[in-house]
Amino acid sequence: MSQHQGSCFCGEVKFQVSGEPAAMGYCHCDSCRRWSAGPVNAFSLWPPESFKVLAGEDQIGTFHLTEQSYRKWCKKCGGHVFTDHPTMGLVDVYVANLPDLDFKPALHVHYQESVLPIHDGLPKMKDVPAEMGGSGETLPE
Repeated sequence: MSQHQGSCFCGEVKFQVSGEPAAMGYCHCDSCRRWSAGPVNAFSLWPPESFKVLAGEDQIGTFHLTEQSYRKWCKKCGGHVFTDHPTMGLVDVYVANLPDLDFKPALHVHYQESVLPIHDGLPKMKDVPAEMGGSGETLPE
C-alpha cells in the first residue's frame, strides 16, 4: 500500500495518506480560489480512514463557510493543509502538500467559475460528478 507524507508550510502539522486517492483534479470554484490565493486549486480526495495526522494536531485550526467544506490550517504558520468534505465523505489533501504524490488529474470541477481556462483535454464539469452530488454536466473546453 502506498503512503505519502505531507506537512503545513512550517512543518508543525504533519500528516499521511495511505492507498490511492478517490479522485484527483483541479477545482475552479470561487471558494477554493480565494482560499488558495490562486486561479485554480489542485486537489486529491481521500477516504477519511486513509488520512492520518502524525504531528501537530493541536495546531490545526478550522474554518468553514458552508457545511460542505471544513478548511484546516496550521495555527503557527497559517499554512493550509487539508479540507474535510463531510457531505462527500472525503478529505481533500492539497496536492502541493504531498510532494511525492504522482499527481494524475482526471477532471476539472466547478469549471463554470473558472477565471483561468485550461485546455488540457480533461473533462470540464459544470459543478461536480453526479456520484458526488453534482449535476454531472460537462462544459466545453
